[in-house]
Amino acid sequence: MPVVRVVAKFGGTSLGSGDRVERAADSIAAAVEAGHEIAVVASAMGSTTDDLLDEITFDVGDDDRAQIISMGERTSVRMLKAALAARGVNAVFLEPGADGWPVVTDEVGEVDVEATRESAAALAARMDGVVPVVTGFLAETHDGDVTTLGRGGSDTTAVMLGRYMDADEVVIVTDVEGVMTGDPHVVEGARNVASITVDELRNLSFRGAEVIAPSALVYKHDDLDVRVVHYQHGDLLGGGTRIEGSFQNLIDMREGPLACVTVAGRAIRNRPGILADLSAALRDDDINIDAVASGMDSVTFYVGAAVAERAEAALHDEVVVGDGSLSSVSVENDYAVIRVMGGELPNRSGVVSDIVGPVAEAGINVHDIITSATSVAIFVSWPDREEVLEIVQGEF
Repeated sequence: MPVVRVVAKFGGTSLGSGDRVERAADSIAAAVEAGHEIAVVASAMGSTTDDLLDEITFDVGDDDRAQIISMGERTSVRMLKAALAARGVNAVFLEPGADGWPVVTDEVGEVDVEATRESAAALAARMDGVVPVVTGFLAETHDGDVTTLGRGGSDTTAVMLGRYMDADEVVIVTDVEGVMTGDPHVVEGARNVASITVDELRNLSFRGAEVIAPSALVYKHDDLDVRVVHYQHGDLLGGGTRIEGSFQNLIDMREGPLACVTVAGRAIRNRPGILADLSAALRDDDINIDAVASGMDSVTFYVGAAVAERAEAALHDEVVVGDGSLSSVSVENDYAVIRVMGGELPNRSGVVSDIVGPVAEAGINVHDIITSATSVAIFVSWPDREEVLEIVQGEF
């Protein structure tokens, strides 16, 4: 096997006891013995960070809070470094304030990309025969103050360092068998997924799947492999789920006009299978659905304007043969949709207002907005599309 450079992040569960620290050290030592370059990012042991936060029952400033909650990670790196030393591995722990500390932010916690890139590259250059063990979640300002990277910050530390240290792979060691086809506690026969794209994983993460922090995946590029493995396997170089691809920032405008076909009815959201029935009616007539929006008493389908009449007829059949919960169908033509997609959207506060505000200031009416974890779609009148596209491109 060729020599690879790996950034391995060990989550709180994987370092939750002395035995698990020993297991983590064994896996690192085995990879080092095989000739690979390993850098380690360590989370706080177990639930240390949450426990520390629970004990802050008094008024405390941001600086003091960051110093207090940093103690979990600071303890982890010392434990792991000592366990590695006991195995004959030359390791050094790094925490904010140490020479060569790599993660730099401004005073409000925003990563200084250039400073971090330079520090991480310098750290990578010193890895020959040395395993750096870095506190996850923590960062340092140019003035030496401790800051944090937010929830899931250790994942962010690992993927960020993997990128800027020119690593071949980032391995997220956690308490799950990579990405599963379903929650094994709920779904019988759930199995591990060998690979998944960053967009698929981000959607799952924002909908409750706790695998890797979506904010971390912003730093992944196509040539940086990321895998999620279970700590019990003890192998940093194989298994688990491989995360593929990278986020692509994209502003897209659909070429043709859309029609807005709305089905109204009382208590429409309380009728099981209503969306399936209506979608099936359109599918049976070979009509593609561009987008769907729902309310308490209506469901709106956006379809190509050229098939609007067929869509209205297909949905009308569902209204007249139903149980009375649907009352009518209406159609409006000539809408345009502009979609904004990109890895930074989930971390950009006020992203919807950043789109709608300038459009409103231009005197353009927004017909509809549909958002997800990965995109924002804005619907406007067809004649306004070019102006809205220009506005959105200017903002993003």
